[in-house]
Amino acid sequence: MFVMFRRLRRCQCVQLMTTCLVLSLIMMCWEQIDNTVVSHVKSVSFRYLINRFSLVNKSLTIPREQARIFSNFPYLLDHPEKCKDQDVLLLLFVKTSPENIQRREAIRSTWGNQSYIQDSLGVTVKVLFVLGAPVVSDGDTFGPQEQLEFEDKLYSDLIQQDFSDSFHNLTLKLLMQFHWMHHRCAHARFLMTADDDVFVHMPNLVQYLRDTHSKGLTDLWIGRVHRGSPPVRSRSSKYYVPYNMYQWLSYPDYTAGAGYVVSSDVANKIYHATLTLNASLYIDDVFMGICANAVGVSPQEHVFFSGEGKAPTTPVFTTR
Repeated sequence: MFVMFRRLRRCQCVQLMTTCLVLSLIMMCWEQIDNTVVSHVKSVSFRYLINRFSLVNKSLTIPREQARIFSNFPYLLDHPEKCKDQDVLLLLFVKTSPENIQRREAIRSTWGNQSYIQDSLGVTVKVLFVLGAPVVSDGDTFGPQEQLEFEDKLYSDLIQQDFSDSFHNLTLKLLMQFHWMHHRCAHARFLMTADDDVFVHMPNLVQYLRDTHSKGLTDLWIGRVHRGSPPVRSRSSKYYVPYNMYQWLSYPDYTAGAGYVVSSDVANKIYHATLTLNASLYIDDVFMGICANAVGVSPQEHVFFSGEGKAPTTPVFTTR
């Protein structure tokens, strides 16, 4: 009996210590858990009960003259004749940074090799790298901009505007892509934007776009869809968005910025939406969702864009 009592007391002590440990961890993380849960509950309520995304459009609508400051940057590198007199199936923009030279080289020699695409797949795909101006360090004898100019002389595939290349200017890169297509390559049937750290399976993608075009489908916007996502209000987060930048409880639906595809009619609608919207929100894929919501376009989930970590065993368009 005495042995059993000791075992019982020992078991109770272990349970008590375990409970205290769990409670301590919960208390330490409570603020973060509380903020996350509350923000998602508010977001879902806003999306499904209130559903006032029309208020978002009104709050971000500004005069054209004011909106022009977000896209009226001069080109440092440009190729306005890139698509001239060519039947372009896909205009593919790769978002890159000036220092990511090896990533661009890897893309040119693999999935983004335009000669391979033309010869093997029988279609014209224009692959262009979009970027802003590099930060110049004191003492550079051969600066980053000169390196980019040299790279562009070799490959003629860099599109660059004169704004600082940084995370907080990603939306400016988004505008640059849709404006460049509108003015330089409006006849391309599809537009795709992708990060420079993803792999695009061109045979799968080309086959899908061919089939889609043959069916005459319009209002196409496919990718990995985020629905009812709340703004991040934690100042410690990379994706922190203050209330004065976006006051609402939920974002309109949008696709992950790592890679998505739109048809030419959608690209044209997005271009016109950017002419009257405040583009100070620096989360570019969210701003894409705001533009699309303003012109009545909704994203469509496509399983081939949800292949992160699964690419070798599933058919995909993109994967990291």
